[in-house]
Amino acid sequence: MPRWPCGTWTPHLPDVEVLALARQHTAIVITMDKDFGDLVFKEHRPHHGILLLRLEEATGPERATVVRLILEQHAAELPGRFAVFQHDRLRISQ
Repeated sequence: MPRWPCGTWTPHLPDVEVLALARQHTAIVITMDKDFGDLVFKEHRPHHGILLLRLEEATGPERATVVRLILEQHAAELPGRFAVFQHDRLRISQ
């Protein structure tokens, strides 16, 4: 199974700083914070890719499994895009 580099930042880091750091590292932000949608679509903030998980009721292990499956099946489609996973469906913006 391929490995993807990952990192975490303090949860108190402002979202705009998370976007900037991820962009510097050409990293995709994986989040459950819907505010990233506003940053991208309303404020037109640059990003390298965002995966928004709408899995509020899922456990940590269930979330990890979903992320692993998404990365295994769609990793090439995610850079530069805004993707939302909800109700067992992945939507990837153009």
